Amino acid sequence: MTISLRNKIAIVTGASHGLGLEIARRYAELGASLVLCARDPAALAQARTQLAPQQADNQGIDAFAADVSNPSDVDRLVAHTLARFGRIDVLVNNAGIYGPMGAIEEVDWHDWVHAIEVNLLGSVLTARAVVPSMKARRAGKIIQLSGGGATGPLPRISAYAASKAAIVRFAETLAAELKDFGIDVNSIAPGALNTRMLEQVLEAGPDKVGAEFFERSAKQKQTGGTELKLGVALAAFLASDASNGITGKLISAVWDDWKKWPEHAQQLAASDAYTLRRVAGRDRGFAWGDR
Repeated sequence: MTISLRNKIAIVTGASHGLGLEIARRYAELGASLVLCARDPAALAQARTQLAPQQADNQGIDAFAADVSNPSDVDRLVAHTLARFGRIDVLVNNAGIYGPMGAIEEVDWHDWVHAIEVNLLGSVLTARAVVPSMKARRAGKIIQLSGGGATGPLPRISAYAASKAAIVRFAETLAAELKDFGIDVNSIAPGALNTRMLEQVLEAGPDKVGAEFFERSAKQKQTGGTELKLGVALAAFLASDASNGITGKLISAVWDDWKKWPEHAQQLAASDAYTLRRVAGRDRGFAWGDR
């Protein structure tokens, strides 16, 4: 599959490190102009310097420090991008934190709420801010990074799990709202990544995150986890015209054969496949659970 992002304008949040930085790097290689967003100005400046070699004469790569959970910061981020480049073709909502780790009755409540503010409300705020300009052009791509908490419980990391499930359902809902405007909204499950969030789990220890999750994370650290390039490739596809019409889906970078999906776009659009849904008893062969 040949992917090009030439002349595309993209905002990538959480772009100073890890998956966000690698997505931005790939976008730059494919010809996109970028606004990199993160909270730490120094880390953001370093990221901008790293991407400079990928910048061609017709590309711009800006760094804009902002907290996505702060509405005024988000408004300034979007206003800067529109003033600098004239439009926004792609938004990648990658910024996210684990939040507090431990039993729900023991963790700090303000830290728990802050994780919701960053992971859920931050993504909603940025999407809300870019939608008007995308609607006016009747085109755009909104890409939401999901996580393990979206499809299964994460005991003792409840703020992260709850926020990730909520943001995927928001993305599905937004996709339905925008289906008549040529704007595609999808979520990515990038797999178990060896990023600084993994280090936070290991530093927290089994007493806070639970022995099972800690052991799984320690094994992931040893084996290398999922390669970043899988999520990066999927993010590039979803930003490109190759994915036009694919919307409202939660896509696994590890397990889903998304490169073939454009051939089946109409079938995907008519199906609830690759979405969050309740599993009924009949789906598991129970003879007693459903009417």
